[in-house]
Amino acid sequence: MKLRLPGRRDRAATAPDAATDLTEQLVKSGGKGRPTPKRSEAQGRRPGPPPPPPTTRKEAYQRMREQRAVRGADARAGTARGDDASVPARDRGPVRRLVRDVVDARRNAGSFFLLVAALVLVGYFIPNPAVQSYTVFVWFAFFLLIAVDSVFLGRRIKKKVLERFPDQPHRMRGLVWYGVSRATMIRRWRFPKPEVALGADV
Repeated sequence: MKLRLPGRRDRAATAPDAATDLTEQLVKSGGKGRPTPKRSEAQGRRPGPPPPPPTTRKEAYQRMREQRAVRGADARAGTARGDDASVPARDRGPVRRLVRDVVDARRNAGSFFLLVAALVLVGYFIPNPAVQSYTVFVWFAFFLLIAVDSVFLGRRIKKKVLERFPDQPHRMRGLVWYGVSRATMIRRWRFPKPEVALGADV
């Protein structure tokens, strides 16, 4: 019986990846003991041939930091878009997305909270009793406006959720509070970012 010696194709198929092996050796030599990322993860979505293998431990760590930065940027972008795989658990699901759309499609009194709070703070430091009295009045009036607006917002959230998802498992009180909390933030600072325009028919 003849023994078949391994040919060139067999040696090429079983040859280790030089870039991966060298990176793993350099990282492990530093005492970290971290697993080497897969080659597809290391290269990401960059077109063209793979980069040459690192030659020093410092270069290997630099590449690992760059890969983590790319993955972190992708995760942040997914969170901003509202992707369920990226956002926190409290923002996941079509019901929460609907609540966000309801909030983002209307002008909410709570969105001006920071602006009014800054004006009230400035008014407190003006040494004029009349100005300070007006400041207190404006502060309480604005809180009353937020309370009334939140009631109307809560009713709209309940109506839309019951229309679209009558059998959804979430507690309605929690959904209303989720929407009211989002309404108190400035629109451009909301996270996940708004996906509907003001005045849109949700």
